[in-house]
This record gives sequence, C-alpha cells and structure tokens, in this order.
Amino acid sequence: MAITDAPLVRAQRRSAAATGVRSRLSGSPWRHLDISLIVVLGLLSVVSVVMVLAATHGPRTTTNDTFFMVRQAMFVVIGFGVMFGVAMIDYRRWREWWVGVYALGMLSLVFVMLFGISAKGTQRGFAIAGFQLQPSEFMKIAAVIVLAALFADRAPDLRGTLTGLGVVAPPVVLILLQPDLGTALVFGAITLGVLLVAGVPARVMLGLLLAASLATGVVLTSDVLAEYQKARLTNFVNPDALDRDARYNTEQSQIAIASGGLTGQGLLKGGQTSNGYVPEQQTDFIFTAIGEELGFVGAASVLALYGFLLWRILRAAQLSRDAFGTLLCVGVFCMILFQLFENIGMSLGIMPVTGIPLPFMSYGGSSMLVAFILAGFVLNVHMRRFS
Repeated sequence: MAITDAPLVRAQRRSAAATGVRSRLSGSPWRHLDISLIVVLGLLSVVSVVMVLAATHGPRTTTNDTFFMVRQAMFVVIGFGVMFGVAMIDYRRWREWWVGVYALGMLSLVFVMLFGISAKGTQRGFAIAGFQLQPSEFMKIAAVIVLAALFADRAPDLRGTLTGLGVVAPPVVLILLQPDLGTALVFGAITLGVLLVAGVPARVMLGLLLAASLATGVVLTSDVLAEYQKARLTNFVNPDALDRDARYNTEQSQIAIASGGLTGQGLLKGGQTSNGYVPEQQTDFIFTAIGEELGFVGAASVLALYGFLLWRILRAAQLSRDAFGTLLCVGVFCMILFQLFENIGMSLGIMPVTGIPLPFMSYGGSSMLVAFILAGFVLNVHMRRFS
C-alpha cells in the first residue's frame, strides 16, 4: 500500500508546491515591479534636468540660470509620484472607464478652443497658476486607453477599424484646428501601431496608410496651417528652396550637433547652446544641447537609454496576461518611438520641424506628466502579469 501510494503522494506534494508558487507569484503586485524600467526613467530624468540647465543658462537668459532647471526637476518629481499613483490602480479598471476618460479629454479640447491662450500662432493650452496645461498632450492617454479597450476582444476588421478611426478622428480634428499637425501625427502613429498588433488585415492597413498620406497632403495644401508652419514642415525635403528664416532652426540645430564632435564641448560650454542660437532649445530642440555638449558618446548613451526603455515596454506587452494590457503597452511604445524618431530627426534635418517634445527629456509640465502617466500603465501591466 505504501509503495503504490508513493507516486500519488509525490504528485500531491508537487501540486501543493506548484499551488504555493502560484500563490506567492500572485501576491502583492509590488513584488513584481520592473525596477530596471524605473532606473532608466531616473537616468533619463537626471539627463533632462541637467540639459535643461545647459539649454537655458548663459548671457541671453531673461531669468536666473536655475529657473527652468528647478521647474523641470519639480515636473520630474511630480511625474514619478503620478506614475506610482497610476501603478497602484489595476490597469483593467481603465478599460471600464474609457468612455469617461475620452469624454473628459474631448471636453478639454473644446474648452481650449474657446478659452485657451494663444501663443506662437497656436491656441493649445490654459494658463493655470503660472503653468501652461495642454489638453492635447493628455488626450494621448485617452487615445491609448480607448484603442486598447476597443480591440482587446476582437480583431479589427473593416467595421471595427472604422469604429476606432471614428473615435480617434474628432480629437485629431480639434488638434489640427489649434493648429498642431505634429501632435495629430502622434495620434496617427498610436492608432496604426495598435491596429497592427491587434491584427488588422493587410489590405485595410494599406488603405489606412494611403488615406493618412492623402490627409496629410490636404492639410499641407489647405489654409489650416499658416505659411510659416507649412514651411517648417516641408523644409527637410528641399531646404535650399526656402529662405533663410525658414531654414534657421534646422541649420542652427545641425551646427550645434556637429560642433559636439566625439566627446562634446563640455557641460555648459557649448557655444551654440550658451549663446542661444538654437530656438526653443529646452523644449523642441533639447537633443541639440545633448549633441553639442556631450558629443556623439553622450548622444549615443542617451539613445541607448531610450532603446532599453522601449525594450522594457515591449517586454511588458509580451508578459501581459490579457490583450488589453498588451495593447495598452503597444500604444505607449508607439507614442514614445514616434516622438523619439521625429524629435531627433528634426534636430538632424531629416524630418519636418513639428514641435513634438522628446519624451522624458524636453522641458514642459504637460508632456512630462503624460509621459510618466503612460509609464505608469506599463509598470501596472508588468506588476500584474500573475494576477
């Protein structure tokens, strides 16, 4: 009896051990926090604060040399707090709240069109307590949640794809009316990426790409954008055909990056950066400060950090226990990848100048908070891969 029962006893013990392992794995989600993702975000944030100081100090500044650096450090601290706050709430709850999130985002875009402040030819933000809040940035969060929720349970056939586009189109139209083509393109990248991973048929994807190209051409030839905005968006195609004013941003950014050489001119020692030759350097062209003062080695190191960040986001998407978590991470991945490519590309002169911020790097409260909130979703999915 003892001999014949031995295999059963061993099987029961193995089952009990496996149950214990599953129980331990499904314990507190914080036990499965992606520490490496937090570390890389911390490193990027440190570089951001330092480079904002580099881009805003010097004889041309109208404030003290640490004003923007201190504010950027504050945005980073708040961002980390918000990220952990988002990670505390089970990400699957957001699937239930997507209608409210979307409605709130649309309402904010309508309000900014009616009551927002105008700056540099656009009307995209509210002035609140000395800070500018940009609803179009926060609408990216809604777009990621909505698309993930719509396609979590079904592959996007033609009807489903049109439904998704019908939800994304209204905020894109309102953003184009600000006008802000760059941010509208980010929504396009998020949408196409989520649809592709969700399994959109190839013929539908081809039709979407053709329609997107056609829509971009219509916008560039219409009166939606001002002439100077059209010039900035098309200067990378034939820069020699433009006047000097239209080429100025790109030329100065290229000079700054080229002057950095292999190891850079040294922190706070870049001539282009210190003398303010690159417009909007702490926001749109922050990468030029990195290239000039830290050189090829520093710029390559920053790109390596971004590469690691993107890998951890994809890893969270792969480990997700449900389609909603996977698509949530995919939306975040597409947003960061597109903004990374576009921002650095426009600094190098190979992409149009659109004013898209470099995630976790460019100066600005709205863009920094949105990036950290989306990072919170990724942490959330990774933490709950066993629950």
